[in-house]
Amino acid sequence: MTSIGPEGRHLRLGRVGTALAFVALALFLLPFADFRLGGHDPWAELRRMWAGLLSPDFSSVEALGRAAVLTIAFAICGVAAGASAGFVLAPFYRNALVRNFCIAIRAIHELFWAILLMQVTGLSATTGVLAIAIPYAGIFAKVFAEYLDEADPRPAAAMPPRADLISVHLYARLPLALPEFRAYLLYRLECGLRSSAVLGFIGLPTLGFALDTFFRQGMYGAVAAVLIVYYLLIGTMRLWMRPLLVPVYFLAAVGVMAAMPSPPMAAGALGRFLTEDIVPAPLRNGDASDPETWARLGDWLWTLLAGQALPGLAATMIVAQLALVAAGFVALLGFPLIVRPVSGRFGAALGHAFLVIARSTPEYMLAYIALQVFGPSMLPAVIALGLHNGAIIAHLLGRQSAHVNESLRPDAPRGIVLYAYELLPRIYGSFMALCLYRWEIIVRESAILGLLGIPTLGFFVDRAIQEIRIDRAVVLLIVTMLATVAIDHVSRRTRAAIGIDPVKARQERKAAASAG
Repeated sequence: MTSIGPEGRHLRLGRVGTALAFVALALFLLPFADFRLGGHDPWAELRRMWAGLLSPDFSSVEALGRAAVLTIAFAICGVAAGASAGFVLAPFYRNALVRNFCIAIRAIHELFWAILLMQVTGLSATTGVLAIAIPYAGIFAKVFAEYLDEADPRPAAAMPPRADLISVHLYARLPLALPEFRAYLLYRLECGLRSSAVLGFIGLPTLGFALDTFFRQGMYGAVAAVLIVYYLLIGTMRLWMRPLLVPVYFLAAVGVMAAMPSPPMAAGALGRFLTEDIVPAPLRNGDASDPETWARLGDWLWTLLAGQALPGLAATMIVAQLALVAAGFVALLGFPLIVRPVSGRFGAALGHAFLVIARSTPEYMLAYIALQVFGPSMLPAVIALGLHNGAIIAHLLGRQSAHVNESLRPDAPRGIVLYAYELLPRIYGSFMALCLYRWEIIVRESAILGLLGIPTLGFFVDRAIQEIRIDRAVVLLIVTMLATVAIDHVSRRTRAAIGIDPVKARQERKAAASAG
């Protein structure tokens, strides 16, 4: 092993101490978590589900095919629109206004965007495409900007002194970053397929809608068929998504979206949404020049914050902290499963299969399945978030460990000794960086899982939408956004405090984003 100087020991202790602090916080919050099981027998439900999963039912093959095509079409159109917007915003990302705008739109989950957009565009193709495109635009802008910043600066420095910023960008910076752009676009399309599938849970006819329908009917064989189709889409994407075929796929996806029937919306829906629905009720129903109106607004806002936003935020943070620690344990136990010198050839194959399924299945879908077994508590959310995010981190650490293996001496130990004394010390910094990055994503996902009945912020957003109180939903979404931004800030400060290199952290963050 390589020697570690005093500074390295200090940083290692800082990283270990940080991890222990997160574990201690999770243990402190554990008594406040609602882990009550539902009134039914979870093991009996698991046996019924397992029996159905072992006998897939493809009798609804036409419906599955249509759902799969729509899942792909939504993903392609949404990612294309998001990438186009992010491409335009990336050169200006250093501008505070642009950067904060991108942070705000990507801090709100696709499902939340879809729920809001449904008030204007209904259950339509426009809703699904925009729900993916809006947050993805913020993600693409950030990642594209980082690729541009990391490109070789010498071509830009060699441009004529009178060259304008657009010329420098187009001719000196952009060509160097284009290969990275293309690679990331393919990664993000995989994420788009997951987002597209999840949109089915709010009624859009993707694979998530078929999964929800069959689960509600107890048709677990059909559920298995949906999952098989979904995993085939994800697993074979690199085979059918060829660069030369991208224009064909895009035109076909646009055609599918154009042919999708959309329910008619009342005239002036957008104007009513912007001028009435999202305006707080006291302002909408009162005189803005009357001080009493503003007093009622203060009472309205306090009631909403104290009665819904703060309890929902507390539940969201409890779920997120427990899920983050669970993800860390899954990652530490999972990544050696795919390292052959540790687990062997057969064990590595099984480990790869487990991690592929866990990281390819969206958290929302995993939580939905766990909810059918354990009932509506925080337990399904923690299981889903911990398993999915832990599998992503484990996959990336396993890939990094493969490179570490190549640098080991010929007589290096194998098995658990190799894991504990060679691999873990070398990849621990990457482990911490990836966990801290996924922290922001876990908070974002914890909020959205409230749509399943778990009392996080999404639960209160969903209730406000059902009660047609869009103004309340908007305030709750702003709280969700601010919580996500705050966690991102704390995460960045923590990474800096424990000595994680910013450039390396960005590379790992982009790798994590592409995997998740």
